[in-house]
Amino acid sequence: MNGTNRHIAILGAGESGVGAAVLAKKQGWDVFVSDAGAIKDSFKKELNDLAVQWEELGHSEERILAAELVIKSPGIPEKAPLIKKLREQGVKIISEIEFAGYYNTAKTICITGSNGKTTTTMLTHHILKKAGIRVGLAGNVGASFAKQVAEEEFDWYVVELSSFQLDDMHEFRADIAILTNITPDHLDRYNYEMQNYTNSKFRILQNQTEADWFIYNADDPIISKEVAQRKIVAQQATFSLTTPQKVGGYINKQQLTINIKDQFTMSIHDLALKGKHNSQNSLASGVAARILEIRKEIVRESLEDFVNVEHRLEFVAKVHGIEFINDSKATNVNSAWFALESMENPTVWIVGGVDKGNDYSELIDLVKEKVKAIICLGVDNKKLIETFTGVVDSIVEARSAMEAVAYGYRIAKKDETVLLSPACASFDLFENYEDRGNQFKEAVRAL
Repeated sequence: MNGTNRHIAILGAGESGVGAAVLAKKQGWDVFVSDAGAIKDSFKKELNDLAVQWEELGHSEERILAAELVIKSPGIPEKAPLIKKLREQGVKIISEIEFAGYYNTAKTICITGSNGKTTTTMLTHHILKKAGIRVGLAGNVGASFAKQVAEEEFDWYVVELSSFQLDDMHEFRADIAILTNITPDHLDRYNYEMQNYTNSKFRILQNQTEADWFIYNADDPIISKEVAQRKIVAQQATFSLTTPQKVGGYINKQQLTINIKDQFTMSIHDLALKGKHNSQNSLASGVAARILEIRKEIVRESLEDFVNVEHRLEFVAKVHGIEFINDSKATNVNSAWFALESMENPTVWIVGGVDKGNDYSELIDLVKEKVKAIICLGVDNKKLIETFTGVVDSIVEARSAMEAVAYGYRIAKKDETVLLSPACASFDLFENYEDRGNQFKEAVRAL
């Protein structure tokens, strides 16, 4: 797409917005960046070095409405007045990933799902890198896709995509698409219609051809139902924790098996990532790797030595036989469910924060089975206390990571686990989930 002397407006000046500006400038577009909030100094410097015009703390509507193309940050909702005006005027609005796709010549493995997508993305990237493939990591993790397309020489990209990014992608095509699972999340952005959210996730299949691949979770009822109703042209590979799969991967009797081209097997005890949900992530990544015909030894080695992303079931330390795990990235009930499900020892669970309309009742059975005590780490813990009173023996409240860790250390015994998996956003007591996780780790190390 030739951008020479054409006007582009970029809404949002974070990692993806600034990355889009780098690529747009390189392709000859006349670039204007606008952010309703404050722009970080490092990003301002980058825009100034590019000689790109920018504004912060508000939008110059007329100038933006005059653009031929608008790239919007995934965080800006459709109901924002400026977006509505742009839609009314028929201005084309796309995501940074779609824009990068116009100029990208490398192949892509794209991963979406309600949970597990970050881990699956990082793990897939790890395998390709180990295999000596020139590979970039982009989307919700790694650096901006657009910036890498402008500056790097990769043959493949592994791209994590949220439903918000997919909503503004139209011509983009994934060579390999992975769908990990679909559970209710972000329904406030989809008029509380589960089907709208599901449709967004399935956009990962758009424009795929018979040469492409679609890898998905055969155990997920929502995905299975959708697959049965859609005409899918790509080749399909599935993964399951219970049932053998002809083309794909599965787990049977403590063994992971992948049937792509020929058979690959390894013991699940050798997997670096523990827990059922992580077995799904390992299966999805392994299937993608075998589609690319990456050697079995490399797939095995990669699945054995992968180190997971920070704040996602991250082992912090063992203090007097008590294990401390930081899962601060679990900001919804489903993520916390996955964390609790993978606990093998009696667990003291630190939970709470800003609740996004959470229904904790679906955790009751798991909490009965796994949790010996609950520490509420939030400003308003009423709902948690109401749900779990009588389910566990003791519930206490803490107002800081330091206090929560001190309680955990006091309540847990040798060979037990203290798990921070909040199921909530963090901004009542912390800046963000990273800040919450870092404060937790500091408190553990201070014991």
